[in-house]
Amino acid sequence: MKILGIDLGSRAVKLAFFKNNDFIEGKIYDTATFYRDYCSYIDKKISIDFDKLGIDNLEAIVSTGYGRNNINVENATVILELKAHIYGAIKQTGFKEFTLLDIGGQDSKVMSVVNGKMVDMLLNDKCAASCGRYLENMAGVLGIALGELTGSYKNPVELNSTCAVFGESELIGKISEGYGIEELAAGVNHSLFRRIKPMIERFPSKNLVVTGGVASNKALVSYVRKELDFEKVLIPKMPQLNGAIGCCAYYIETKEKRK
Repeated sequence: MKILGIDLGSRAVKLAFFKNNDFIEGKIYDTATFYRDYCSYIDKKISIDFDKLGIDNLEAIVSTGYGRNNINVENATVILELKAHIYGAIKQTGFKEFTLLDIGGQDSKVMSVVNGKMVDMLLNDKCAASCGRYLENMAGVLGIALGELTGSYKNPVELNSTCAVFGESELIGKISEGYGIEELAAGVNHSLFRRIKPMIERFPSKNLVVTGGVASNKALVSYVRKELDFEKVLIPKMPQLNGAIGCCAYYIETKEKRK
């Protein structure tokens, strides 16, 4: 029988399946599409329809994420998002002491982990300018694909606005000044880095683990490696699935303790 971990994010829903304590499969869905195609609405409650997903024969379900309190996941254990991401990072890296940076679609989180436990954290969920949605919007302003934007890091244009809305206006102004697309895209990436840099510097460590969908942003990771003082900067093999993997890892550990 399989264990299912579900991370109900603001921009994507992530599923991770474990069997015999090992990861076997992961799936990622757009959040709006997932709610529309794989959820049922009964008595004003939203519930995941596992028949539509083709999922059965589960030993356990653990859920977390932005939508964990809004979506009914029948027979699921619900855990905090921070806990899920720490368990996922430990499972994927083997580290017990590290700083964890998780940039999602709607917020950015930095956690200090010592001896496998979170000892402190910072959360920025007040403005989209420090999360993945900011990158999506700015790619739209530039008229390029998100993948093209996140690969640009050379000669970044300086963008000073700390607000996502005003940042779009500032970027349009830079376009009118004649800057090239690659410089503008690099400027967007570096402006995101500058916003999260003070958060990361609050928690010095030998190791930095970067998770979330924005971990695939090559430009951001390049700035992190170049401008921050870590011996190791590690992006796990499945950074976007980290929370869902952590759900499974949490269940496995607590099951062993119960034994």
